[in-house]
Amino acid sequence: MNLQKNYIEYYQVKERFRCMKIEHVAMYFNDLEKARDFFVKYFAGKANDGYHNPNTGFRSFFISFDEGSRLEIMNKPKMDNLAKPLNRTGYAHIAFSVGSVEAVDLLTSRLRNDGFEVASGPRTTGDGYYESSIIDIEGNQIEITV
Repeated sequence: MNLQKNYIEYYQVKERFRCMKIEHVAMYFNDLEKARDFFVKYFAGKANDGYHNPNTGFRSFFISFDEGSRLEIMNKPKMDNLAKPLNRTGYAHIAFSVGSVEAVDLLTSRLRNDGFEVASGPRTTGDGYYESSIIDIEGNQIEITV
């Protein structure tokens, strides 16, 4: 009886959450406008008009992408700007799928030519992904994949 009850509870939870998706990812930046322009220019994002709370100084933009994912970029006064080593716990990278090997190569080349550090690739990884990694305007790693 317990097994049947557990199965029914699992099924109800699974059905309730079967369409779960990540709604957005948020990142703090020192230069909010430069970050907005970066994601619009290189990753075809569409920025909203922004939000500003004059009481706290908090500001943000939502950057929307074609498949419905969103990136919230934020800024507030007196943020810590600690080193961002690539091998650390926590946030590692954001990956953008650009649709083809050629698109990975082209975007990586464009970013390199515009002065951004290419941390790796383009290459095929051991688990079969074709990708490159670049370092954004404030030291965050961004992966570009097929």
